[in-house]
Formats: sequence, C-alpha cells, structure tokens
Amino acid sequence: MNSKNNLIRTLRIETPSFPGNLGKVTTVIGMAGGDIGDIETVQVGPNYTMRNITVQVENENQLSDLLEVIRKLGGGIRLHTVSDEVLRAHEGGKIQIKRKMEITSLADLRRVYTPGVASVCQAIKEEPEKARIYTSIGNTVAIVTDGSAILGLGDIGPVAGMPVMEGKAALFDQLAGINGIPILLNTKDPDEIVRTVKSISPGFSGILLEDIGSPHCFEVEERLKKDLDIPVMHDDQHGTAVVTLAAAISACKSAGVDLKEAQVGQIGLGAAGLAICRMFMAYGVKHVMGADKSVEAKARLETYGGQVVDSIEELMERCDIVIATTGVPGLIQEKWVKQGQVILALSNPKPEIEPEAALRAGAAYAADGRSVNNVLGFPGIFRGALNAQSRQITHEMLVAAAKTIAANTQPGDLVPHPLDQEVHNRVAEEVSKVSYLSAKLGVAR
Repeated sequence: MNSKNNLIRTLRIETPSFPGNLGKVTTVIGMAGGDIGDIETVQVGPNYTMRNITVQVENENQLSDLLEVIRKLGGGIRLHTVSDEVLRAHEGGKIQIKRKMEITSLADLRRVYTPGVASVCQAIKEEPEKARIYTSIGNTVAIVTDGSAILGLGDIGPVAGMPVMEGKAALFDQLAGINGIPILLNTKDPDEIVRTVKSISPGFSGILLEDIGSPHCFEVEERLKKDLDIPVMHDDQHGTAVVTLAAAISACKSAGVDLKEAQVGQIGLGAAGLAICRMFMAYGVKHVMGADKSVEAKARLETYGGQVVDSIEELMERCDIVIATTGVPGLIQEKWVKQGQVILALSNPKPEIEPEAALRAGAAYAADGRSVNNVLGFPGIFRGALNAQSRQITHEMLVAAAKTIAANTQPGDLVPHPLDQEVHNRVAEEVSKVSYLSAKLGVAR
C-alpha cells in the first residue's frame, strides 16, 4: 500500500471477552483493505475488552466501507470512536490535577490532611491573605466559558468548548506555571454568569473569560471587574487586542509608518474589534475609526472615544492602517486598497483579503491572522498580574504586554514564535512592573 497520501485512523472497538472476537475484527479490517498497525488494550471490563486499533486505508471511501463492515459484525462487538491524530491527542483530555508531594506514610498523611491541616485552616481564618501562601489559590485562574463563541465555530455550547478550555489550561501551565481550571457554565444569562463567577471567585486569584459571545460579553466583563478584587480579562477581547497591537507595531516598523500619528481603521466591531480600538487608543493612537453593520457596536465605539464611518470603502480610503476581524472571507476588494497602506486581515481560516492580493494592489505591508495568536498574551499577562497580586488588569498593563511582544519580534516577522518561553517571561516581568507602579492607585495589593 502506498502510504504517501493514505489515511491513518484509530478505531476504539469493544469486544466481548470470548476467544475469537478480536480475530473477527482484524479479519474484516484486512478483507476491507485496511492495514493494521498498533493494537492497544485500553480497558478490560468484567466481560469485555476495549482496544485502540490503528488502521491505514487509501481514502475516505475505503474507510467508510471498512467502518460499515465492523458495525455489521454484531455479537456485542461495538465501534465506539474513530480518531485521527488530532482527536487522539485529546483522548482523556489534556490536563489533570496532581498532588505536589508524595504521601507515603501516616506522618505525611497527618501533615497534609488531618490533624495537621487544622492549624493551616486556623491561620488562614485569622489572616485570609495567607491563603495565597498556604494554598494553590494564589496561582490559580478560572477559565470561564458559556460556549457561545467558540473559536470560529460559534455557539456550540460549553461542553463542546471544553477542548479549547483545556488547551488554555495546558498553555497556562507550560508557559506561565499557572493552574488553569476550566469552568463550564450552562447559561448565557449575564446575571447568572456574573452571580456564578462571583460565587466561585474565592478559589481563584484571576478570572479568564473565554469564548463568550458579543454583546453580553461586555456586560459580563464590566460587572465582574467592578465587583471582584481579582483580575478579570476576556481573552477574545483583550488577549486578541494585545497581540494585534504588537503585530501593528512590528508592521508599521517594517513599512516606515508612525503608528501613533496614523489613521487607524477597524473593520468589524465585535468583541475583538472594539477591544482592538480601545487598545490602540490606550497606546496613544490619535485617530481610530471603525465600521460595522451593528448600530449598537458603533455606539459603543463612540462611547470609548472612537470615530464611526459609514462604509468599508470610506474607511479604506481614509486610513493608513486597516485591521479586519469580521470573519467574512474576501470582504476587502483589491480596488479599495490605498497605496502604502498597512493591512492586517485577521479572520481565520480565510482573511478579508489575502496578503498577496493586498500587496499586489499597493499595500506597503499585509498579513493575515495565522501568526496573530492569543497565546502570546494571556499566559504572561496573568503571570505578571499574579506575581504583583494585582486587583485588576489595566490597559496600561496590556499595552506594556503588547510593547514587550513587539520588542521581542525578529526583523521581518510580525510577532515572535508563540511558544518562545523567554517572550512570556518578559511579558510577565513588564506587566508586573506596571502593576507595582500602579499600587499607589490601589491596582495592586
């Protein structure tokens, strides 16, 4: 079998614990043209065995036929899942909670649990701030979603969004040494979300709101920031905005454009678009304008101090730098591109205009969203906030993160490699510094 373009899938198959059942499965796989690789026993029950069987086939049609003959075997043989390499990587989830010390003796047990733990509880009761020292609270962030705006998938619900939350938690751990705990909320009611997050907040030193849709994401974040004395950040807004600002700083440097003096236009005023406008204004850009179909979104931009334009064509005509986050492929026409513009069309997987087309039409610099990844922002931002025991995440802290990311970008690149540990360390340091400097204003403890 020529393996160059073949499909490799892992089948999770349950067989009754009787001799010959595994043979039946492997026989029909072979007769259907499947090439069997690994066979792994994953669970042995009282009267069944669960195995992962890796199979290579030539194409989707052959795979479909093979699965059909397995399903028809009967006799208690069941096909549970069909996984590719991405799905396999998620089996069993990507995170776990583990102890930090060995508990191998009664003396260990008495120290970490009863009776020794009572004295620790009493110490925290007398001085609640000691919970940051004697528990994991000081290094733990809740990753909260209602599943209403998952990646590019939309409103698919909190459980279907769990793989994203686990991914955030895994990145928190690897890049910032933070415990990220996914919290799935089975409601989109802002009152209920706020009430629930406030109720669980004592167990955390930060709240990362994730994939919560617009417009209720604005209300949820604003209310939680007002009511809680721990940092709250909606990553779809501010994480995206931080990395976008960093990318714009790098792009303007390459194109020889003065960002702070430029006319900046934002196409799409959803959660990310509005946050990008606010981030650019916080950085010091004097002229920020936006276009969107939503009257409410345009009114919100004006509330923040931005300018509304009537059409994309007008925005393209007036702006030196254009950023688009609409999710609409091909929205920007080549004929609208102005000579010397910087264009960041950030929608994935298809941008509003392909970089090659924008450059062909006269743009000085053009890029899509493949390299503008939120992971460059949130781990270091929260690490810095937790280190400083900050009560909130301010725009000054976010701008410091963006400037640090830009300063660590190699010439010719838009942003650094997202897994560059040194970049995350430096972001944390700068965010922490800004928080410490703000301590007199009550931002940090």
